[in-house]
Amino acid sequence: QVQLVESGGGLVQAGDSLRLSCAASGPPFSRYPMGWFRQAPGKEREFVTAISRGGRSTTYTDSVKGRFTISRDNAKNTVYLQMNRLKPEDTAVYYCAADSGALLYGIRIYEYKYWGQGTQVTVSS
Repeated sequence: QVQLVESGGGLVQAGDSLRLSCAASGPPFSRYPMGWFRQAPGKEREFVTAISRGGRSTTYTDSVKGRFTISRDNAKNTVYLQMNRLKPEDTAVYYCAADSGALLYGIRIYEYKYWGQGTQVTVSS
């Protein structure tokens, strides 16, 4: 079983940057496509971005394209989310997750078997 721990959240102003990290332990990290999701107050959890096992393929939800970058370091068992030009609407709890079996990566919550506890990102205007 994979254990995931996010870090790097915080309170920032609009236009600032943050980098989230998600450290994994357990089975070989490189086995899993990884994703980031977020959940704002009163809203459903939504997909943000995902990355393939080797890191060569990525996908993003439209609202973060050009501002967020997902990456991974399989030697360090860590996936990152670099968030630039943050907006108040990016405020949410951010979760990393490990995909249980996609060929490339998944974009739906049910495709992800393992989840971290989340880290809060708050962007003030």
